[in-house]
Amino acid sequence: MGQEQTAQAIEKMSYEEALTALEEIVRQMEAGKVKLDEAIDFYERGMLLRAHCEKKLSAARLKIDQITTSLNGQAAGFTEAVMEGKDA
Repeated sequence: MGQEQTAQAIEKMSYEEALTALEEIVRQMEAGKVKLDEAIDFYERGMLLRAHCEKKLSAARLKIDQITTSLNGQAAGFTEAVMEGKDA
């Protein structure tokens, strides 16, 4: 599979799938039974997986930061929408 195809396949993965794939690469690399060419391929794939996981985490963090909670604990909506509706 070419790097472009690999990147496209990774882009379709959930965070959990990508993390599991990354953990498997780490296990195989740490076992030391990987040939040099295979290790380079694993490293490239691992870097793509790491970037994908960071992207997913960043998006989740942004969503969490945008959600505000009202005094009674109910979700009040997204920060921008809530702030526009309030008198300052």
